[in-house]
Order: sequence, then C-alpha cells, then structure tokens
Amino acid sequence: MDQSQEQAGLGPRRLAWNAVTETLKRRVPLDDVLDELGPAENLSSRDEALARAIAIVTFRRLGTIGQALRDRLDKAARDERLLHLLAIGAAQILYLDVPDHAAVDTAVQLAQSEHRLKHAGGLINAVLRRVAREREAILGKQDAWLDTPTWLEEGWVSHYGEELAAKIAAAHRAMPSVDLTVKGDAAAWAERLGGILLPTGSVRLTERTAIRDLPGYDEGAWWVQDTAAAIPARLLRPQPGERIADLCAAPGGKTAQLAAAGADVLAVDRSAKRLKRLEENLARLNLTVATRAIDAEKLDEKPFDAILLDAPCSATGTIRRHPDVAWTKDGDDLRKLAALQSRLLDKAASLLKPGGRLVYCTCSLEAEEGEIQAEAFLNRHPEMKREPITPDEIGGMTECLTPAGDLRTLPCHLDLPDHDRSGLDGFFAARFIHSES
Repeated sequence: MDQSQEQAGLGPRRLAWNAVTETLKRRVPLDDVLDELGPAENLSSRDEALARAIAIVTFRRLGTIGQALRDRLDKAARDERLLHLLAIGAAQILYLDVPDHAAVDTAVQLAQSEHRLKHAGGLINAVLRRVAREREAILGKQDAWLDTPTWLEEGWVSHYGEELAAKIAAAHRAMPSVDLTVKGDAAAWAERLGGILLPTGSVRLTERTAIRDLPGYDEGAWWVQDTAAAIPARLLRPQPGERIADLCAAPGGKTAQLAAAGADVLAVDRSAKRLKRLEENLARLNLTVATRAIDAEKLDEKPFDAILLDAPCSATGTIRRHPDVAWTKDGDDLRKLAALQSRLLDKAASLLKPGGRLVYCTCSLEAEEGEIQAEAFLNRHPEMKREPITPDEIGGMTECLTPAGDLRTLPCHLDLPDHDRSGLDGFFAARFIHSES
C-alpha cells in the first residue's frame, strides 16, 4: 500500500474509532452515532461501509478482543481511547478481510494524530503485531460467553437454562442474513432475487449486495425486515377497512404490513423525525397512513378495531444485527423500560373497542419485557383475554411458542440446512382480545 492509499485508509478507521468511543461513552445506538459523525469525514459509500463493518465487528466480539488485548499488554491500559483504538485494530486483524499491516499502520497513524496518544505508537505497533502473529490461538478460544456481558448471561441462564442460553450467546457471534417482507407473491420474489422463502413467508437473501440495486426496490415491491419482526403484524390479522393504531410505529416495517393489508392505519411515534422517515419509507412502497407525532401515553382517540404495540425495549433480541446493544444497556435500563411497557399496555387496552384485538411485542430476550409483562397485564385487566398463537400462524415453528401460547423467537431458532443462513431476531409477542360486549 503506497503512502496515499495508507493516508486514504485513515478516514473510515477514524470514524469507526470515534463511533466506538462515543457509543460506549454516551450509551446510545451505534447507528445514531455513525449517522452523527459520518458527514464530518466526507467518506465514500465504500469507506462508510468499511467504518460500519469495523465498528460492528468490534462490538460483536468485544469480549474476545478485550481479553486478547489484556493478555498482550504488559500492564493495564487505563486510557479508553487507546483501548478503543487497539480494539478496532484487533477487530480488523482477527475478523475482517483487511491486510494486517493496514490495520496496524493506520492505528499507529491515528494515535499520532491525537496529542495524548502520540507516545503510544510503539505500544500499538507491538501489541497489534502480536495479535496478528497469534491470530489462530485467539480465534481458537470459542467461549461464546466472552462476548456477552454478565448481566445478560445471568438473565438468560435463569430464564432459558444453561444449554439454550449458551446457544443464544453463540448465535450472536454470527453475521445475520437480510430478510425481506414482500407485498405480492413471496415465492416468486424469492426466485427472482435468488433468495430463500422462509416458513413465515419472508424472503431471505443469500447474497450480500446493495439493497437499492435489487429488483423491486424502486417500485416498492418489498422492504427489509427480519422475519421475526414481520410476525407480530401478521398475528394481528389486519382486515381491509379496519381502523388500526400502530403505537411506537417508527421505523415503519410493521406499519407497512398493516397498510398493505388494506387497513386504515394511524402510526403513532413520539419522534417527529422518526415519523418523517417512516413516511418516506412508506412513500417508496406506495402506501399511505395517517401519522401522529405524540407520546402514545397521551393519545386521545376513538376506540380502534385493533392495536399493535411494538413497545420500546432493551432490544436484546437484535444483538445479532446491533451488537452494541449488549454493551450500552444494563439492568437499570431494563427496569425503566419494563415500567414504560406496563403503562403503554394499559393505554392500549383503553383504546380498544369491545372485541378488539391487541398484539404486544418487543424485540427483547428478557422475560421482564415479555412473558412476565404479559401475565402482569392480564392480572391488571380482567376484560382482556389471551388469544393463543397457533403453529400454522408462524410457519409450523412450534419451538417458537411458549406453553401459554405466546410467541418467543430466539436467535438460535430457524436452523436451516445452510447453517450460515440460519437464525432470526429474538422477539416476544402476545395477542389479547377485549372480551367485554
């Protein structure tokens, strides 16, 4: 790599380094940080993709990378910026198709560009070159729990048992596939796109390519949505002309499903910015809904035929796609979110017509945001009854049903013959009926 190429490689790595630092410091989503910091680097789309890939794999294997660095540092490094720079360097060496010297040399140059780390070039060079030499030994350590924070491990083992919890942790190490929800004939689109038709009706892509370049994107024939995320709206059984509220609706994948079924949809979200993005997404899909930028707890409307409540949650079910979630949330967040979910469920019940349907869902693996929340809701609302979900509604995946009849998908479910294409997001969903006449 010549000097100009070497210098050109600094931008994406600087963005990845800063994004990792800011995500951990502020405990906010990595995607938001990349969107915030990215424009300042003025990178090409290819370099932006490299920055994102470096940051994501750093979080996906943060525990393994951290252990590898600690084992190769003569003494504990206390400077977080230094540790984060070493981490993104190690991530490239261990998990990305990046030449070792490019990862090492750019890390040294980045350190020299920051006053407080100018002295650390020699250390960075030595540690990362050792990581490269000892790559096989590091990768040979397959303890999946290394990449899972203790608070999550303890909760999963308690709720799912040691064996299943370990499978969840292992599944989070794999890169997820891209799934599409199709407005028309899913089987035909699977064939056209060279994808797989999943039991739930989603299409799973088998090749990684730019989404905007795929057939059907411009005409709005489909949208990206994990197969698990597409199930709750189907469980609501939307009918043409029904008045349906989608509470906490952004970014709008479930809203699109309801609108595509012909329902009269009100999409509610407290963020006007996120609702604008939802409207843009639905415009591409040639779908129209009413929107309301308001806190769902303050919504005052005539009763609805059906309500979908995709409540704010810890999002631990999306760790495969957003590994930063594991390192930016904790038990305190879980307790606060569970309290919010309870209030939103109470509000949703008050907005239903007699005989109306409510589907509550979260992209969480935590029982506090799923099974426990559903039972507490039923205890508070004798007028609401659970309507159990049946295997035929979810493609026969009986392993994804709880004894009570709720949906519980796990990242280790949907084991396909091509194992690299297996898995789905972790989701919980329960369906309720307002029983009062």
